Amino acid sequence: MSGLRALEIRHLRCFLAIAEEGNVTRAAARLRLTQPAVSRTLAALESAVGVRLVDRSTHHLELTAEGRAFRERAVVAVAAFEDALDTGRAAHRPLRVGHAWSAAGPYTTPLLRRWRQTHPKVPLELLRIDDRTAGLTRGLVDAALLRGPVRVPGLVTEFLYEESRVAALPSDDPLSGRAELTLADLSDRTIALNRVSGSTALDLWPPEIRPTSTIPVANTDDWLAAIAATCAIGITTTATADMHPHTSVTYVPLPDAPPLPVTLTWRPSPTHPSLQAFVHLIHEVIDTH
Repeated sequence: MSGLRALEIRHLRCFLAIAEEGNVTRAAARLRLTQPAVSRTLAALESAVGVRLVDRSTHHLELTAEGRAFRERAVVAVAAFEDALDTGRAAHRPLRVGHAWSAAGPYTTPLLRRWRQTHPKVPLELLRIDDRTAGLTRGLVDAALLRGPVRVPGLVTEFLYEESRVAALPSDDPLSGRAELTLADLSDRTIALNRVSGSTALDLWPPEIRPTSTIPVANTDDWLAAIAATCAIGITTTATADMHPHTSVTYVPLPDAPPLPVTLTWRPSPTHPSLQAFVHLIHEVIDTH
């Protein structure tokens, strides 16, 4: 018990950053700490709770079974701690919905308007957060709009719709004038990959035509800048074309690439009383637009 009393909220935040990043170095960069400090904090947490939370036997860190169970409790605890400290909140605090890029695509504006009409006392905050779960596993949001498979265990996932893929090319690229493209057309190109929150990986291509040249980017803005500067081309969905038009980037349909599912995801223990109303409304907006 004495070890548990020595724990602070920083121990939980450190653990959640490691769990999200799968890497101590990246977790340290996110927390603005040194790598040894993050390792010491994790070791102190594991010593206090009496179980190994992170498997360090591989280059890519993974949570143990105990770590996966602990993460869910840690997320709820951090969210509760932050809510308790925010004494200036109104009785109806904002419903926070995270997204890594493009929010709800073409449904974003009607969704925001309908929510304001039907729930005027509960503000809806759409927050762009550049990580795999758009801030959900860090307790920064109540729910998240995510694209692609959700690989974090223990989350509740509601399928919303699918988006078709498009290629993003510099507007003066020879292929930008085509009506549509195939993955094979792009196999010899340098691909801009958002490894922080993106949905495209090289395994999108069959092995025999897989591109060999990539450049990493950290967010949608950097991704667009790399393409506009002719450093690379990108693969995304129709939502990016709708939400992020760019004078130097042309989006071309890519029909042989599989569509991308869009989901609404939240934790098993909801952190906002209006979450289910939001789930109902977003389905209603999608069905009527």
